[in-house]
Amino acid sequence: MTDSADLIVGLDLTEQAALGSGASFWTTKAIGPVPSIVLTDGPHGVRRQSGSATDHLGISGSEPATCFPPAVGLSQSWDAELVERIGRALGDESRALGVHVLLGPGVNIKRDPRCGRNFEYYSEDPLLSGVLGAAWVRGVQSRGVGASVKHFAVNNAEHDRMRASSDVDERTLREIYLRAFERVIREAAPWTVMCSYNRINGVFSAENTWLLTTVLRDEWGFDGVVVSDWGAVADRVAAVTAGLDLEMPSTGGVSDCEVVAAVQNGALAADAVARAAGRVAGLTGKVTQSHDTPTSFDIDDHHALARQAARQSIVLLKNDDELLPLAPAPLAVIGGFAQEPRYQGGGSSHVNPTRLDVPLDEIRRLAGDHPVSHCPGTDITAAVTSAKAAEAAIVFLGLTAEEESEGYDRTHIDLPAAQIDLLRAVVEVQPRTVVVLSHGGVVRLDAVAGLAPAIVDGALLGQAGGGALADVLFGIVNPSGRLAETVPLRLQDSPAYLNFPPEVGHTVYGERMFVGYRWYDARDMPVAFPFGHGLSYTTFGYTDLEVTATADGVSVRLTVTNTGSRAGREVVQVYAGLPGSAVGRPTRWLTGFGGVTLEPDERRTIDITVRRADLAYWSPDAGRWVVEAGEYLMSVGASSRDLRLSASVTLDGDEPTRPFTRESTLGELLADPVAAQTILSVLGSASPFGSVDSALGANLMRMLESVPIGRMAGFSGGKVTRQQLDELLAGINAQRS
Repeated sequence: MTDSADLIVGLDLTEQAALGSGASFWTTKAIGPVPSIVLTDGPHGVRRQSGSATDHLGISGSEPATCFPPAVGLSQSWDAELVERIGRALGDESRALGVHVLLGPGVNIKRDPRCGRNFEYYSEDPLLSGVLGAAWVRGVQSRGVGASVKHFAVNNAEHDRMRASSDVDERTLREIYLRAFERVIREAAPWTVMCSYNRINGVFSAENTWLLTTVLRDEWGFDGVVVSDWGAVADRVAAVTAGLDLEMPSTGGVSDCEVVAAVQNGALAADAVARAAGRVAGLTGKVTQSHDTPTSFDIDDHHALARQAARQSIVLLKNDDELLPLAPAPLAVIGGFAQEPRYQGGGSSHVNPTRLDVPLDEIRRLAGDHPVSHCPGTDITAAVTSAKAAEAAIVFLGLTAEEESEGYDRTHIDLPAAQIDLLRAVVEVQPRTVVVLSHGGVVRLDAVAGLAPAIVDGALLGQAGGGALADVLFGIVNPSGRLAETVPLRLQDSPAYLNFPPEVGHTVYGERMFVGYRWYDARDMPVAFPFGHGLSYTTFGYTDLEVTATADGVSVRLTVTNTGSRAGREVVQVYAGLPGSAVGRPTRWLTGFGGVTLEPDERRTIDITVRRADLAYWSPDAGRWVVEAGEYLMSVGASSRDLRLSASVTLDGDEPTRPFTRESTLGELLADPVAAQTILSVLGSASPFGSVDSALGANLMRMLESVPIGRMAGFSGGKVTRQQLDELLAGINAQRS
């Protein structure tokens, strides 16, 4: 989308300023030839509110719409094609409900399992988040509806979210927290980006010129509208200067007057106002082009798509002795979530579903003529009696909507103690017990895993989750979901444990780029279930791995064989590592993935392309992405801890050549083949410690390696002057350039 100055020709300053803020809670103003448009919450359903009762906290009602699996569930599908299909369906429903911009997807990183809004975000990994987020945007916008990738940026906690500063170094910011946004911008070109509430290194996102202009527009080429999160603008004049285009919701014209006054007194450039107005006008033209034609959506078809998505999003965490799938038999279903399912998160994304599958009803349907009892689980005695009388028990555990929601963070990740007590009592009398989990954020599972032989993780599955769970439990569907975040043994093990939530208005990102599995793997720390983990009712073999360097990255080819007796889908994950890297890096990081569905004994060769950009690190000194030369270890497997095959590939680097100065250390000079020989010959006789070479004692050499070369000249007793040193360094730099 380009700036649309022609659309605002004839509009005066007051009218241009008015285009930059809402007319109501969910609409923009109609000014001259520019029509009003409707923006409303997603991302997993269209929350279209009508009438006077409007809010962004999920309090007031909304029109019925399909509730697809929220991001916490959908991400476990690891299926970009599926996500894009859902995006198209959401676009159709948006048009049918008169919505022009659907506010999603949420691609913020799950930095800490306590974040109350983690259910709305995809993953702890930026590549998985970016790939799925881009697919969602493509799907929605293919229907003429704008997407709004959010929350830009570093919005990783709910506590004090409207004031707190996320304090993070640039390398971490680029490699982890901006990377998913960059991928979505470059690959899917969203028509809007929503800035977050928080400050970033002390500057509000809405007023952050570096974020909204330097990075987003100048570097990434974004040409759409930057819209504020609802109520995120503290100073609209500063925000417009920084690159914000549209403030939401309406301020009743107050901030419009502030913008006009700022231009008149010289505090704000008129061009900035016109530029923002032109972008808003361009967006309205784009999203209203196809909305003149009435549309509708097929409720049944979309419910079926929601069920398919839920099926693919279920993760089989544990299945001892192949307890699952269950055969039709007398069953005891225990837990309140079986009858009143937890299927979506709380807050602004809360959807009014078109229908709702109840797990208990679906289980009874597939059990046929066999009796299926149900106990809410509040009375352990009754639950034990039911479990003992059945051939197997299905225990529903998880978190209520009150225990996790937008607007506040959790203080722990434990399941309620009463649920663990219930499970323990049931397993004592019924060893054939299956646990079904419902939750938006990670929950501690060591106790559950120690008790139950089988665990099915449903996360949040949307309105069709009840039927999908029954399909997996009875083997109608072979589970293929994979965890999109690590499940730690305990909260204290998590990377941000000591730096969460904000303290005195600041959150220190002290773990740097070591987030999620990057942290656990770097520390070789045991976890309950690793990133990417998920079992199947069949098994898969990996063979014939080939990795080849290409101009654009690395080509990974392997053969996957279904070695079991059932058809199934495998998610092949590719991880890269660079042993001996010159910079701090994770042990391994996700660089690609792909799904393959195979019949028993079927084998297929699959190709996964690893982009060169996904092997790069951000160099703050060079101010750009850098691919380090070296021998990369490429591993393929079924999780970050289940790596089946590995092979090395040598890549040429593009490291920037940093000029040597007096502050360069002796060790840095000796590590450079051009500089080493010169330094050894020139400074050898000038060193007060004797010859500067490997003949030095190991400890002394290690000590001298950290000494800046300028100090070494000072130690020479006048044998080497600073002028001579500068000339020497200039000669070395000339040879290296």
